[in-house]
Amino acid sequence: MLRLIVTRILFTVMAIFTVLTVLFFGVRLGTGDPTVAIQGSYATPETLAAMSKALGLDKPLWEQYLIYLGGLAKGDLSVSIQNGQSVLSQILQVVPYTFDLTLSGLLIGLILGVPLGFLAAVKRNTAYDHAIRIVSLTGISVPPFIMGYLLIIIFVIGLNLFPVAGGGDLGNPADRFSHLVMPALSLGLIMTSYITRLTRTTVLEILTKDFIRTGRAKGLGQRILLTRYVLRLSLVTIVTLVGLYATITVGSSVVIEVVFSRPGVGQLIVGAITQSDYTVVQGAVIFYAAFVGIVNLAVDIAYAFIDPRISYE
Repeated sequence: MLRLIVTRILFTVMAIFTVLTVLFFGVRLGTGDPTVAIQGSYATPETLAAMSKALGLDKPLWEQYLIYLGGLAKGDLSVSIQNGQSVLSQILQVVPYTFDLTLSGLLIGLILGVPLGFLAAVKRNTAYDHAIRIVSLTGISVPPFIMGYLLIIIFVIGLNLFPVAGGGDLGNPADRFSHLVMPALSLGLIMTSYITRLTRTTVLEILTKDFIRTGRAKGLGQRILLTRYVLRLSLVTIVTLVGLYATITVGSSVVIEVVFSRPGVGQLIVGAITQSDYTVVQGAVIFYAAFVGIVNLAVDIAYAFIDPRISYE
């Protein structure tokens, strides 16, 4: 087990380092001159050269890269070239909002999707199954931003129940929750659709196994078969879904944050891109890469506990 954990941690670190390296050079080679973005297109060459020197952009790329790695090793993600604020502090200010949205969307998907998937599989080809399949297919077909606008029409324009924009006061749980409901539902309902369909497929496959038929022949009840055997065997797939949709939810949160004018890492990236603030873009994308790496690491370790037969040799 220790060897597995160490190996997966090393792979995760290597993956994050690769993303960091590609991002560092890609941003600098693929974006415009940030000094022009700051000073404007009418700035004099002398002004641009002074700004470039102040930001360290006059150094060779390899030297900028080493300086960046040195700062990163100390927990320094550099400073914004637009406002001079620490990139890390800007990310930490909005991470709670992104964490709330991602976690709540994923929980909604799991709490609704897994039971609905089990019900559809157990009640195969009945009215329950057909209704769940139709609803889940509809959910998969609706993009997150469309779901967001539909919820705005229903709960804001129609019922006037929840605020439409912002993330709420972090120190006020009630305000924070009221601003979270619609964005979380926008993500969670779509996640529910995916998880429902994949859970149904997994459970149906397990129900056709020989040992299930043997258990029924020996007189085991449906509840025992589902709770002791089917649920346990489906855990590997469910854990995989958690890891997969956790990363998808983080990506989808960018769109949701824009739709609801909600603060978050995605909103931070969008603003930084429009301002050619590549240091903020770098720091935020590294945060996403680290999140995805940690989630995948947790899933790999969970596999070993759920099914010791799984090996990464």
